[in-house]
Amino acid sequence: MLVTEHEVSGPYGVAVVDGEVWTTQVHAGVVARLSGERYDAGERPSVIVPGPDGALWFTRSGDNRIGRIGSSATAFEVPGSPYGICAGPDDAVCFTLMDTDQVGRITVDGAVTTYPIGTSGAFPAMITATADDLWFTLNQGNAIGRMTTAGDVTTYPLPTDAAGPVGISAGADAVWFVEILADQAGRITPDGKVEEFALPAGWKPHAVVATDDGGCWITLWGAGAVARLDAGGNLIEEVALGERSEPHGLALDADGSVWVALEKGSVAHIQPGE
Repeated sequence: MLVTEHEVSGPYGVAVVDGEVWTTQVHAGVVARLSGERYDAGERPSVIVPGPDGALWFTRSGDNRIGRIGSSATAFEVPGSPYGICAGPDDAVCFTLMDTDQVGRITVDGAVTTYPIGTSGAFPAMITATADDLWFTLNQGNAIGRMTTAGDVTTYPLPTDAAGPVGISAGADAVWFVEILADQAGRITPDGKVEEFALPAGWKPHAVVATDDGGCWITLWGAGAVARLDAGGNLIEEVALGERSEPHGLALDADGSVWVALEKGSVAHIQPGE
């Protein structure tokens, strides 16, 4: 296992596009490429993902905007505070609006549509997409939401009370999520079956990314580490990143390595098998 770190001021989200690693610097209001390019990104740039158009898309939770970086940087106003974001199943970008209990959709030319999730005070957080649907965590609603591209919502309550689900990521045959308040990971199948997997107390899992083998990587905000689970939810690897490293976002590279944003001031690259 080889871990290398690249100094970055206060990174939060991380994304890999065409072999280049990008990160949001939430406190500095910047989106930056590790190779040196920087863009002014408004107030509190948070989660960042590749879009269906090859550009970078990110949420600006401090000034109610969705940012886009292609040949230039642009931003689109949305009716609420966005947080999670993903490339949708229909060539658009989808995002959550935490304070208005909505999921939004924005086309590559900036047309915005919003859909109510049907649950008040649920605080939708991260969002991911399968080939047909959107899946998102309801952090205060203690549930996983599922939405069709037409805006129809199904809600799946979690077995554990007050679990605080945050991160979510679609895999090949199920959707992975993590519960920051319950110290658990979970997976939900297309038919709505939920399984939860206990982690050590105090780990506080925050983000998750599914892997091709059916498992996932998760960031452990409380433990200053990342961990890998197999398809059965078994812990197969833990990588320490240092006390108070505060790992948040993570992204899977094409070669199977993992990039992790550490709020202490770096982006870590984890290369398994080295």
